[in-house]
Amino acid sequence: MRLPTATRFAWFGAFAVAAIAIILRPGATSIGPVLAEITHGLGLSATVAGALTALPGFCFAIAGATAVTLSNKLGTAGALTLGAAAAALGLLARSLVTNQAAFLALSVLALLGAGMGNILVPVFIKRFYPRRQSVLMMVYVVGLTTGATVPGLVSPLFLTSPSGWRTALGVWGVISAVAVVPWVVLAVRERRLTGATMGPRSSILSVIRSRRALGLALFFGIQSMQAYVCFGWLAQILRDAGVSAASASLLMSYYSALGFPAALVMPIIVARSRDLRPYVVAFSTFLAVGFGGLWLAPLWSPIVWVTLISVAGFSFPMALALITARTRDPHVTGGLSGLTQSVGYIFSGVGPLGVGIIHQVTGGWSVPLLMIAGSAVLLLLGGLTIARPGYVDDDLAVI
Repeated sequence: MRLPTATRFAWFGAFAVAAIAIILRPGATSIGPVLAEITHGLGLSATVAGALTALPGFCFAIAGATAVTLSNKLGTAGALTLGAAAAALGLLARSLVTNQAAFLALSVLALLGAGMGNILVPVFIKRFYPRRQSVLMMVYVVGLTTGATVPGLVSPLFLTSPSGWRTALGVWGVISAVAVVPWVVLAVRERRLTGATMGPRSSILSVIRSRRALGLALFFGIQSMQAYVCFGWLAQILRDAGVSAASASLLMSYYSALGFPAALVMPIIVARSRDLRPYVVAFSTFLAVGFGGLWLAPLWSPIVWVTLISVAGFSFPMALALITARTRDPHVTGGLSGLTQSVGYIFSGVGPLGVGIIHQVTGGWSVPLLMIAGSAVLLLLGGLTIARPGYVDDDLAVI
């Protein structure tokens, strides 16, 4: 049963999806541009500041393991309402506190709420908008990309005073509070239509027997790792190679900007292409060549290497779109979304941390760059498994 049964209500679902998508990334991406000011304002040690930057991946992974269970009890829209409210409360309240422990705790709350959205929005789309899932997945990924990019562009505008970082963070709490409203409406409608039968009975363990599910988890995990390594370290890698600070900043903006055409194009390609293996081969090749180029000849043409790495990141919207495209039953969609993103965000937390440790131990970037380039083999293996025609449901049916 769909929530909005008439075509005229489809816009409301698209608006709700766009609203929540925009607030799922600022909990993580609004920190970096003002980290120095936060560190000074709260008196954070280098260790605590480092832990703060590592929180998103691990919180998203924890949310992935619990979000589906909550949706079983509260309904998909109900759980998304709870997640959006937690994100709003955490984002707004952390901009007001002066205690380090409170700031970290509220950051965890905001990130767990956002993590629930990561998992459940694809389930919501599959369950209530099956005939418009490619369009709504495109709306979703565009919203995610917007929320990931905009904080880095606007946060510096607030730093005209010592406490400007609080405004730079708090504004996303206000925006998140607005995003809760349409989900309250959808949660009420869902409860009215489904009664006691709330969310689909899903579990990440229910799909772990599927080779396609495991392949998508690996594919999503490797792309998450390389993306978060780039967010955390690419600018420094470029600067250490001899690129100016201004050029490295521009290249990072360029890297992020390519996420918008990816968000627009890949959900449609996934919906219209029966076999996606050629794209997997291309993205894996671009990943290997891009990071290999940074190792061999970083100054030959940095924009070429950054372009290849960024286009390899088109695998992110592809992986998200595959969650709905490679499942039939919303129960399976929920389990696949939880498994894929739990694994993926563990990679996204461990990857940047590991790169930093290896860089410190080896005293250079050669080993980390070669390791990331080599991970393209795992991206290829996981991607080829899920990209070929077929459904996770079919794997589960024959086991």
